[in-house]
Amino acid sequence: MPERIESVELRAALARMRRATGLAVVFGGLLHDGRRLRIEELSGALTPALRGLAISTGSGLGGKCVALSRPCAVVDYPSARHITHEYDGPVSAEGLRSVIAVPVVVRRKVRGVLYGALRDALPLGERVLDAAVSAARDVEQALAVRDELRERAAGTGLGRGAGLEPGPGIGLGAGPGPGGVPSTSWEEVRQAHGELRELAPRIADPELRARLMAVCGRLETASAGPRRPADVSLTPREVDVLAAVATGATNAVAAERLGLRAETVKGYLRSTMRKLGAHTRLEAVVAARRAGLLP
Repeated sequence: MPERIESVELRAALARMRRATGLAVVFGGLLHDGRRLRIEELSGALTPALRGLAISTGSGLGGKCVALSRPCAVVDYPSARHITHEYDGPVSAEGLRSVIAVPVVVRRKVRGVLYGALRDALPLGERVLDAAVSAARDVEQALAVRDELRERAAGTGLGRGAGLEPGPGIGLGAGPGPGGVPSTSWEEVRQAHGELRELAPRIADPELRARLMAVCGRLETASAGPRRPADVSLTPREVDVLAAVATGATNAVAAERLGLRAETVKGYLRSTMRKLGAHTRLEAVVAARRAGLLP
């Protein structure tokens, strides 16, 4: 079974958080039943003690973070007085002392928690908090996009894809895609298009790069379905960014894939949305596909 995109985003966000803070250990997970958090991703751990640990709302540092829907931190976990201590065994096995927990909140509901920790009892400053909150925002953005796709899928009767539920003309589904091609097959075409757009700028040979871009152009115009004439012109880099976003990538993930800064990706998205008259990322992708700018 393909790995869920939410897990990929969570792992990437934790990796960015660790790089930005220098924390010894980062870990986190999502709430699967609305109340219990399960630790799914770890980086820097020396033991398996934390992996798979189920955290109840209100219990321990992470449970307190979920209950209050705000960041929480302790300087010395074993002796902290303002949290419960159901999870002291796994925490002590990993040797964690100073710990921060930041909630992932989508539509006012906590959907997960990102943790960062040191094996020394040292205060965690504003820089660590800012980096943790920024990583949590990246996961929130990815989950919000996934939620919107699910809602659009439910409204149109489309089926569920491999970890990503579709909206009209954007994701996987049971119904036909452009030109009568099964939507699962068409989604593979779109994924391939996005990967080719990411690879093209890295190719030094201009002739080979031009041929690859020509293939991208054929994919972009491959649909036999009705399209309105394109009345806008996007730059190659704007198409690159939009193609990455169309696969569900957050700004940070798109930046990593394309070798750009996250702020640069945001700038391209703003200009693309303005040109397409779109108010959201999803609207921009749909408008670009209708105009034949994306497959």
